[in-house]
Amino acid sequence: MSGEKSVILVTGGSGLVGQAIKQMVEDEKLRNTEQSKNETWVFCGSKDGDLRDKTKTEALFEKYKPTHVIHLAAMVGGLFHNMAHNLDFFRENMAINDNVLHTSYKYKVKKVVSCLSTCIFPDKTTYPIDETMVHNGPPHDSNYGYSYAKRMIDILNRGYHDQHGCCFTSVVPCNVFGPHDNFRLESSHVIPALIRRMDDAMIKGEPTFTVMGSGKPLRQFIYSLDLAALFLWTLRSYDSVEPIILSVDEEDEVTISSVAEAIQKAHKYQGEIIYDTSKADGQYKKTASNKKLRRLYKDFKFTPFEQAIEETVAWFKRNRETART
Repeated sequence: MSGEKSVILVTGGSGLVGQAIKQMVEDEKLRNTEQSKNETWVFCGSKDGDLRDKTKTEALFEKYKPTHVIHLAAMVGGLFHNMAHNLDFFRENMAINDNVLHTSYKYKVKKVVSCLSTCIFPDKTTYPIDETMVHNGPPHDSNYGYSYAKRMIDILNRGYHDQHGCCFTSVVPCNVFGPHDNFRLESSHVIPALIRRMDDAMIKGEPTFTVMGSGKPLRQFIYSLDLAALFLWTLRSYDSVEPIILSVDEEDEVTISSVAEAIQKAHKYQGEIIYDTSKADGQYKKTASNKKLRRLYKDFKFTPFEQAIEETVAWFKRNRETART
C-alpha cells in the first residue's frame, strides 16, 4: 500500500476491534505518518448498511468505492448465547461473509482482511493449535454455528484466490477485550461480562461475586489496541491467502479465575469471589501458537495483561452510561 492512495472500508467499524483500529489510525494522523497521508478510512456499523442483504452491501461499496476492506462485521455473542442460537449464528454470518467477499470481488477490491476466531479450530486436537489445523475436525459443540460460518471465510478466500486471483486473507485472533466492548449481560464475552457484573455488585454493595463455572478453563486474551496494531500490519505487510493467528504468546495463557482476580484488583472490589460449578465451563483450553506471527513480525510488544485489564475497567467506569450495556 506504500505510496498509493487507498480507501479502506472497515465493516463492523463501530465495534470493539473497529474502534481500536480507528484509535490507531487517528494516532497515526496526529503523528502525520506517510501511511496516514495516503489512506482514507471509512468505519461502517450496522446502521450504515445491513450486510446480510446483498443489495444493501453493494450500495455500501458503491458509495465508498473501497480499494481495501477490513471485514470485522459478524453476529457475535458469549458462550450461553451461542449455545442457544447456533442456527442463527450460522445463517446470519454465512450471509454477511458471502455478501462482503463477493461484493469485494465485484468491485475489484485489492485486498480483504477478514477476522476469524480461535473457536473455529477442532474441539479434539493437539496443542498448541496453528494455522494448518483449521479444518482438521469439528469445532466445539457449544458454538458450532458461529465456528463453521467463520471457517467458511477461509474456504471463500481460497476460492476467490484460486479462481480470480484475489488477495483475500484472514486473521485468527485469540479472545479480544478492551474499550468499546459489548458489556450486555445476555450476549457479552467473559471479560466484559465480569467487568460489568462486578461493577453492578459494587454499586449494590454485594459482599460476594459469583463467577459462572469452575474458573479453571485456560484462555489467551489479546488487548483490542494490540490487535488493532496487528491488523494494520496485516493489511499493509501480509499478502498470503493463508490465515495468520494473531495471539499473545502461549505462556501468557491465563485461567478464568486469574481473569476474575485481575478484574477484582482493577475495580478495587473488596468482596469474595465464589465459583458456581453447576454452570458450563465450555472448552477447557484452546491454546494457539503465534510462531508464524513471531517469525514475520519479530519485534511486536503486547500490552501486559493486568495493565490492559486496568485500562479497560477504567474505560468502562468512565463510559458506563454510553457503553453497550
